[in-house]
Amino acid sequence: MQRRDFIAVGLVGGLGLSLVDVLRAEANAGKQPKAKSIIHIFLPGGLAHQETFDPKPLSPVAYRGDVRAIQTRLPGVQFSSHLPNVAKVANRLTLCRAVSHVLADHDAGVHQSFTGYAPSPVVAFPSMGSIISHQLGARGPLPGYICVPRKPNDFAGTGYLNSSHGPFGLGSDPGKSGYKVRDLRPPRQVKLRRINRGRKLLKLINRRLNRIGQSPELDSLDAFYQRAFQLMTSQRARDAFDLNKESPKTRAKYGANSAGSRMLVARRLIEAGSRCVTMTYGSWDDHFNISPSIKSQLPPFDQALAALIEDLHQRGLLKTTIVLVSSEFGRTPAVNKNAGRDHWAKAYTIALAGAGLKPGYVHGRTNLTAAEAEDGAVTVQDVFATIYELLGINWKRELMAPGARPIEIVKNGKLIREILC
Repeated sequence: MQRRDFIAVGLVGGLGLSLVDVLRAEANAGKQPKAKSIIHIFLPGGLAHQETFDPKPLSPVAYRGDVRAIQTRLPGVQFSSHLPNVAKVANRLTLCRAVSHVLADHDAGVHQSFTGYAPSPVVAFPSMGSIISHQLGARGPLPGYICVPRKPNDFAGTGYLNSSHGPFGLGSDPGKSGYKVRDLRPPRQVKLRRINRGRKLLKLINRRLNRIGQSPELDSLDAFYQRAFQLMTSQRARDAFDLNKESPKTRAKYGANSAGSRMLVARRLIEAGSRCVTMTYGSWDDHFNISPSIKSQLPPFDQALAALIEDLHQRGLLKTTIVLVSSEFGRTPAVNKNAGRDHWAKAYTIALAGAGLKPGYVHGRTNLTAAEAEDGAVTVQDVFATIYELLGINWKRELMAPGARPIEIVKNGKLIREILC
């Protein structure tokens, strides 16, 4: 349908469409997306690529450390010995082993990992999750963008977009005792009949948020009403957060810990209809004694990630879901005097799997010490552009920031066509 067909007042009103719906439909017209949703697993601090997805067993010990390499299901492709389970599902993974940028600072690297942009003193950029929510909308009663266990940093928010596209945080770690998601029940001072005002109240709140452009806190009444109405009136939405709905066998497969529980909740939320689930795990800023840190943190991650990939595959969800595993940068080629590794952004690995991606494929190669790309170098912007393309989002489109400033969803990015199937 053409714009002139949509904007006829009678037709738009009859279909219950807003102007935002019309423009969104037009912007994404003609696209046949491969993916409907994404799980973004972010490993804060800078995951060492040498100790995980890109070991260098033939490099001098000062560079390779004490990690041992093991074979994966892909001929000639090795992972760290701390990833034996993920090695068994390598045939379902797509690896970019030569991601490169220049932001070897935590804040700048994290900002880029969530927004696709370097930090700016004049523009607050929206996160990938908020872009997805803004461009595609919700798929059901669940919020389009959910953070597990909570919003991980200041850069995971809406930026210059309307606050209605901000993340819904669980507010509690599903891997710990006493796990309980807030906003699934009304606070004591709010009676349920006030929630049941329904659509009229939601429209009023949306108009207010659009007018004042403020970012509501999760415990504010505005945010509570907006999100709670949908969550409280949908049993399916409430059940999606409940790990007790899973069998003991499935929970054991993922692991009874933060990594396993968070990834299992992420699968449940995607299965129930959320567009984007972002979860964090661990702390990987290993300037000191990297070996014991890796040995303690990687096994739960290894078990959970392998379980997630296989579970998505068995349920048929991997055909419509992207899994993205990223960190703000990698670690230095040489082990430092403190038996750790420092920040390194010249080359590191991002792992993907799922909808529209070439399974069992490794793109790019680093040199003997994992210090720089020898082939297939890509940028974070390239990864963002490719993910948006798979989701059916026009990543070259310009959105309007305050001050009538048009800003591209992705700037200076290009599709990594080699990893697409």
